[in-house]
Amino acid sequence: MIKEPRVQLFDLIECLSKAMDLVCPSLVNHHERVAYIAFSIGAEIGLPPERLRELVMAGSLHDSGALSLRERLDALRFDVEDPFEHAELGYLLLRSFEPLGAVARLVRHHHVHWDTRGEVSDAVGEDVPLESHILHLADRVAVLIRDGEETLGQVRGICEKIEERSGTLFSPELVEVFRSLAVKEYFWLDAASNSPGGVLRSMVGLETTELGLRGLLGLSNLFRQIIDFRSRFTATHSVGVAVSAEALAREAGFSDRECLMMRVAGHLHDLGKLAVPVEVLEKPGPLTGGELGIIRSHTFHTYRILEPIRDLETINAWGAFHHERIDGTGYPFHHRGEDLSLGSRIMAVADVFTAVTEDRPYRAGMAKGEALRVLQRMAERRSLDRSVVVMLERRYDEINAARIAAQTAADEEYRRFLPPDEPKRHVG
Repeated sequence: MIKEPRVQLFDLIECLSKAMDLVCPSLVNHHERVAYIAFSIGAEIGLPPERLRELVMAGSLHDSGALSLRERLDALRFDVEDPFEHAELGYLLLRSFEPLGAVARLVRHHHVHWDTRGEVSDAVGEDVPLESHILHLADRVAVLIRDGEETLGQVRGICEKIEERSGTLFSPELVEVFRSLAVKEYFWLDAASNSPGGVLRSMVGLETTELGLRGLLGLSNLFRQIIDFRSRFTATHSVGVAVSAEALAREAGFSDRECLMMRVAGHLHDLGKLAVPVEVLEKPGPLTGGELGIIRSHTFHTYRILEPIRDLETINAWGAFHHERIDGTGYPFHHRGEDLSLGSRIMAVADVFTAVTEDRPYRAGMAKGEALRVLQRMAERRSLDRSVVVMLERRYDEINAARIAAQTAADEEYRRFLPPDEPKRHVG
């Protein structure tokens, strides 16, 4: 029997922050850079270890509510306009996972200006934490660092820009702390490095919260929301895949533990789609060659992002190989049938089944007969495992009903994050 995975909370948070920053070269390492700068400021003023850990996690997730490429790029402008929508959405997403409740509150206020803190705190009914002001300062310092240019030569200009806004955008006391850090070359060289997250690990004890399978399931559900809520066309996809794959795994004789692992794999299988701009996900017409390349890279990113976490090896293989095919024509690794575990084969069938039965930008979801014909043709061509397709066919009505119920619930969940006039998607 496969052992129960046990992973560190911060390891998965780091995976998510890396995935979110893949959507554009301008964003690479942004979350880790903000986390490093925020930690450095927090340590300089003597925050206790637990608050420093929360600050680092908030820095690693601070833009989790900026779901589109436009929002992410807008947030890179120093004088970002109306940043509060993505901060509030990030708060609503993160607070759904109880261990990140305190982190969610820091994210909620990370764009509050120092000179309007009273007005904004009245609006949301709570005070702005000191750590949120640290995050705001760290975020604005990070966006001023220009990659591709010599780092230390930028320091004077960055400091002048920050000091100009002391007492308005930023806390004067925190700006003073920043000044004391700014004279130290290592601070800038670490912040601008290709691996600020690695530097963080050596500076603060982050391996303190271990997740068992139930905790992992809860965190993977948060990942699923951040991955899928970027587009109304994908808003319920991962939960549909997860429920369908879990049902097929149970039909195949998997243990209760392995079935829960399959659900986690379904939640995470499209993690690499965070690297795909929403404009591509929602494009109603044919994709260009370049856009197809972006889409086909998403499973590679899923696999490589999760690969360093050894206890996720099985879950990663089940999830990330969902576009591999029995005859070796899949992507990105071109594994053949003998290289693919039963879990990976189940996930491939669950993904196709969910994709063909839900609405897409270019077509409505297929009814039972049409969906089964697609799956059967793919099995005949040795794209999908015939035995898994037969299991789905045998239990189609039951599995489809579970998919519809899960996706309907996820759609209602999604709509709570949207304006009331957003169109409802079809999940039947």
